[in-house]
Amino acid sequence: MRKTKSRNPYYNGPASDHFNGTHFFNPDGIEPLGFGDLLRWQFGGGRQPWPKSVPSPYAAAKPDARVDGEDLRVTMVGHATMLVQVAGLNILTDPVWSERVSPFTFAGPKRVVQPGIAFDDLPPIDLVLVSHNHYDHLDIATLKRLHAKHRPRVVTPLGNDTIIRRAVPDMEMTSMDWGERIAHAGISIDAEPAHHWSARGGADRRMALWASFVLSTPAGKIYHIGDTGFHHGINYKAAQQKHGGFRLAILPFGAYEPRWFMKGQHQNPREAVRGMKLANAAYVAGHHFATFQLTDEAVDAPVKALQEAMREHDIAADRFRPLRAGEIFDVPML
Repeated sequence: MRKTKSRNPYYNGPASDHFNGTHFFNPDGIEPLGFGDLLRWQFGGGRQPWPKSVPSPYAAAKPDARVDGEDLRVTMVGHATMLVQVAGLNILTDPVWSERVSPFTFAGPKRVVQPGIAFDDLPPIDLVLVSHNHYDHLDIATLKRLHAKHRPRVVTPLGNDTIIRRAVPDMEMTSMDWGERIAHAGISIDAEPAHHWSARGGADRRMALWASFVLSTPAGKIYHIGDTGFHHGINYKAAQQKHGGFRLAILPFGAYEPRWFMKGQHQNPREAVRGMKLANAAYVAGHHFATFQLTDEAVDAPVKALQEAMREHDIAADRFRPLRAGEIFDVPML
């Protein structure tokens, strides 16, 4: 297909059902709200106070070098950053070791709990998944550190590779569109839709793609979502129909209030439980809570709401684990 002319600084490619030649979008979805709505939220007075420091009930982990065979282990670092160890591979999701998730080092949401793995205690990192370019998921400072020490392969949706390569020119990187599949060291990686958006500043909204990932491994399938709105469960149903279900889903369930502003970008705990069921996930590693204050709810509200939602849906407590920094989850076999 002929490429279209584009004013997009990150990606120039053919139009599709989710790209109009300049901007990416969620088909039949909710567009991100504007600056006036942002001001209405910020000055609405609904934000609950967070403590400056929240100690994790778990000590910082010191992971094994590798996990092989049918074992599948997830160790929580914080927010959306997890170490996934499976099939002899060490995989990081949306790695952030910085103190703030912001374009500035002196302002913006600040970490309230220290990383659950000290950076120097990481095992050799083979693969990094970056789901989209918001600062709490794409952290250039951390990617530079990972490249200097581990030289991993980075897999990310279209356009994010341009952002990363400007800072780390020789990073090994693969960019993917929704529906594409690649192979890596005995596993396959599918990029699938998520209902979200992207921006690094005020002039680049929706110019890099966002995605979820499915890892098909000898130990089972893993469905990783960095951020998503529920979107009537459409993407969960599609993932189940395509992939048949998952040994593990990595799902966000925090940063969801106020709903009128966050509905199109962040699912709430009840929606995350519904997504678990729609995707046919045996177990869930829950994330995106109690690390950086991004939204209005109290620091402990997501876990309380999650526990209530699991009771409503008759989901056993050990199946949807809201992981805290340093916590290790050895995912049971199906």
